[in-house]
Amino acid sequence: MARSSSALPGRTHDLTAARIHKILHICTRQGVPILADMAFISAGDRVTTAKRHPPGGELTLTERTESRALSWTVHP
Repeated sequence: MARSSSALPGRTHDLTAARIHKILHICTRQGVPILADMAFISAGDRVTTAKRHPPGGELTLTERTESRALSWTVHP
C-alpha cells in the first residue's frame, strides 16, 4: 500500500506519524492487516509486531518462530 500525505518534521516517530494521518484507524476499518517492526509495539492490538522477551523469561519456540517470520516480512 502506498500513501502520500503532508510532510511532518524529520524527528517525528513513525508511530506518531501513522496516528496523525490516521493510517492505523483506516487500515483497521478496511480490514487491512498491519505488520510492523518493534517500534510499533505500543500501538495496541491493531498492529502485529514481534514479541518481546518477558522479564526474566524466554519466548516459547512458537513465539520465537513467529517473531522471526514477522521480522523477515517487515525487513526482508
